[in-house]
Amino acid sequence: MKYKLIADASCDIPQNLAEKYDISLVPIEVRFGEEIYPQGLTNQEFYKKINETGLIPKTSMPNQFLFEEILSPYVNKSDIHVIVLTISSEMTATIHQVEGAVQALKMQNVTYRQSTVTTWAQGAILIELAKFIEKDDDLSHVIKKLDELISKVKLVAVIGDLKYLKASGRLSTASAVMGSMLNVKPIISLAGGKVTNEAKVMGEAKAFMYMVAKARNRDKTLPIYFGHSNCPEMIDKILLKYSAMLDISPKDQVICDIGCVVGSHVGPNCYGLVYFE
Repeated sequence: MKYKLIADASCDIPQNLAEKYDISLVPIEVRFGEEIYPQGLTNQEFYKKINETGLIPKTSMPNQFLFEEILSPYVNKSDIHVIVLTISSEMTATIHQVEGAVQALKMQNVTYRQSTVTTWAQGAILIELAKFIEKDDDLSHVIKKLDELISKVKLVAVIGDLKYLKASGRLSTASAVMGSMLNVKPIISLAGGKVTNEAKVMGEAKAFMYMVAKARNRDKTLPIYFGHSNCPEMIDKILLKYSAMLDISPKDQVICDIGCVVGSHVGPNCYGLVYFE
């Protein structure tokens, strides 16, 4: 059995891995004031525009038509099964657009799931699923693995400025105000579909240690995935100082850039890691 993996563009995956595993992303519209970018923006363009304009961007979920368009070439082909993984349904109703597209196309050879997460955690699920498919392409085994990865994935991250999460409605005003205090590092987690403001620590070192402690309690048969929004130096610091504690090599780690979709909601200077419980 061959597989085609598809996600919405809230999913962040390094380009080389997206190409290696033939993972396609359905574009998501990004808006800066009156300027609309239906296909989104490159990371370089996006963060430059944030710095230059000072605006908080907005996003719109992909509609049913876009999913119909990307699914159409594969409808009911006997040798291909399509897997669509969307952003958490707690954040937006993208999964319902997929469902509508599948029904409109009368498509049988498809499995769709909401990931309970987004950004590079969503990407980590797809990459690990693609690795599994290389070893075992039995459909029932693949779907079981997909559901297992979804149930185990966890994201923990430091947010540089909580105003973005507050503006997008993902975080309360009170939490955002508390997180803006001098040198306080707000730490969020993402699991089970919800963003949780789970800790506030003083200083960078304690923020690093908090995330590392979380990731040490993980399934070590699966890798850690690192991610950031325009601050690669923070990941470099974590890998330099804490690789031994995480039982990983500082080299050859997967590092994901947070793109324009989730970047619109977390802003620049967000960094963290994804692991599987």
